[in-house]
Amino acid sequence: MGTRTIFTKNEIKEILLNYNLGELICFEPVTNGTVETNYFIETTLDKFVFRYYEERSKESVQFEVNLIRYLKKKDYPCPGVYKSKHGKYVNFYNGKPYVLFEFIQGVHVDNPGEEQERQLIEMVAKLQNITRNYKPFYKNARWNYGVDLCRKLARREAKRIDTANSREKLKWLENELAKLQLPQSLPKGICHCDFHFSNVLFKNGKIRALLDFDDANYTYLLFDLAYLIEPFASAFKWDTWENFKKTDSILDFSKARKTVKEYMKHRPLSEIEKRHLFDVYKLSVLMDCVWYFERGNAKDFYEKRKIDALNELGRGKFFEKIFKKA
Repeated sequence: MGTRTIFTKNEIKEILLNYNLGELICFEPVTNGTVETNYFIETTLDKFVFRYYEERSKESVQFEVNLIRYLKKKDYPCPGVYKSKHGKYVNFYNGKPYVLFEFIQGVHVDNPGEEQERQLIEMVAKLQNITRNYKPFYKNARWNYGVDLCRKLARREAKRIDTANSREKLKWLENELAKLQLPQSLPKGICHCDFHFSNVLFKNGKIRALLDFDDANYTYLLFDLAYLIEPFASAFKWDTWENFKKTDSILDFSKARKTVKEYMKHRPLSEIEKRHLFDVYKLSVLMDCVWYFERGNAKDFYEKRKIDALNELGRGKFFEKIFKKA
């Protein structure tokens, strides 16, 4: 996690001068969750969340703001954004962009139940339905998840680490990327790419809002479904993976089928999506490998065991286990 900026009371007051949102009463940093700097702010008129983007470009932040405004118009549950006195949603302080978000009352759930999981799956599917035909501005300002990006970031990490192990891991990853089959006709749109319960607010057992679109990008619509399958059905846990043999099941397929079936109630998958969920799921694992590139020995590490298990199963059997018994 990068360095977060510490703001003083006078600095927060200075920022609020750009808005017609009342006088500052109190503020406090939000220390968990996103890599950006976040503050809770209360004024004489309302409560807000101030987000200061530490490493994002103006275009990348504008991508996020445009998306959120689009989603709000479609009644999707997410925090709205406020514009300044000058009509701008993205403003700058000390050379870095910031946005003022609506504060939504709710709680995070550490141990979600079956109904809460069902609601999250529905929210994922609805996001893909809404954004399938959305044409984002500043699309290229984001890391759009795909083979090219995965390869580029892996090469960067291997060069940065510069060890025999990192070079061997890169060679393995590039070989696995070459095996993926991702037809150009696979539908694309906006995926949140961080559908974790820490980014969901509940109130009275119902989802109030999806938070943190910092990783949202233009990619295969299946990507969020792949990320949903992972926490709900993965047989591999990052802290216990060494206890698994390579022949163990990569997934609890009964749970995976249940997740996909619930998703398809809200967004039916095309035949080509069904056939290539295997490849997008593998891509999601390889993207995770990039984020944790220094972890493990190149001959045997967490993501490699998952990919090896998927390769052993194969695309056809994966399809049958997910869809033929659904």
